Amino acid sequence: MRIVMAGASGFLGTRLADQLRQSGHDVHRLVRQPGTWDPGQGRLDPEALAGADAVINLAGANIGAQRWTAAYKRVLRASRVNTTDTIARTLAKLPAADRPRTLLQASAVGWYGDTGDREVTEDAPAGSTFLADLCRVWEAAARPAEDAGVRVALLRTAPVLDRTGSLLKPLLPLFKLGGGARIGGGRQWMSWISLPDWLGATEFLLEREDLAGPVNLVSDKQCTNLEFTRALARQLRRPALFAVPGPVLDLVLGELAGEAQRSQRAIPGVLRDAGFSWAYPDIESALAAALRPEPPIGR
Repeated sequence: MRIVMAGASGFLGTRLADQLRQSGHDVHRLVRQPGTWDPGQGRLDPEALAGADAVINLAGANIGAQRWTAAYKRVLRASRVNTTDTIARTLAKLPAADRPRTLLQASAVGWYGDTGDREVTEDAPAGSTFLADLCRVWEAAARPAEDAGVRVALLRTAPVLDRTGSLLKPLLPLFKLGGGARIGGGRQWMSWISLPDWLGATEFLLEREDLAGPVNLVSDKQCTNLEFTRALARQLRRPALFAVPGPVLDLVLGELAGEAQRSQRAIPGVLRDAGFSWAYPDIESALAAALRPEPPIGR
C-alpha cells in the first residue's frame, strides 16, 4: 500500500512509519516546502497525494509543550485545523481515479471533556472544555474528504504510554526520585493506550475498509489516577506517597492543569466490536512494556 503521511517526524509518526514499512507498505513523508506543502497558506500540491492508497495525518503542535496562553492556543488550533483542512480539500479536488481511498485523521479523547464515572463510546457528544472544542473543529476540518467519498477514520487517541514520550517521559524522573504523586484524590479516571497497541490499532484501521468515523484509541481496561500512580511506582520500585493538590497544579500549569484533574472514561467501542486484540490491555502490563529497555542494535 502506498501511504502519504503528515506529521511523520513526531513521536507517534516516526514509530508508525517504521512499523508500516516493516509491514511492507511504501510510506512517503509529507515535508513542508514553500509552494508545495504549506498548510499555513492552505497550499498542497495535489500531485503529493495523487495515486496514493491512503493518507495519514498526525500533524499538530504538542499539547503539553507549554502553558496554554492565548497565543499558544492559537498555535494548537492552527497546527491541527489548517493542516487537516488543506489535506481534506486537496483530496476532495483530486479526480476520483487518483484519489486515495482512506484518510486516517488524528484526533484525541479530549473530545469528551470531563465524563466523571460515566463510560463513553464514540457516539458521545463533545464536551465543553478547550480541548473538546479543539477536537470538534479539528475533526470537522476533515469533512470535505468524507463528502468526496474518502473513508475517514478519526483517531481519538488517548495519552500513549512509552518512556520516550507523551505521558510517561515527564513523569519518570519524578517517580524515579521517589516523588511520584497522585493528582488530588486520585479517583478520576484516566484514558491511555500502550504504544504497541496504538500502532497495532492504527494499522488495523488502515486495513479495515469497513471502519470509518470516530474511533477511540484507548486501552481495553481503564484505570483511575491512583491506580496508575501505584502501578508506575511498583514498576519502578519506588514509593509514591504524595498527592498534588489541584491549586498547586493550577499555579504551575495554568489552564492545562484542568485537563490533568478531569475524569475521563473513554471506552474502545469500535475496536471491541471490530475484534481488535490488545497486547497490553491493563495498566500493569502496559507500563511493564513501556519501561522495558530496547534491545541493543543488531539483536
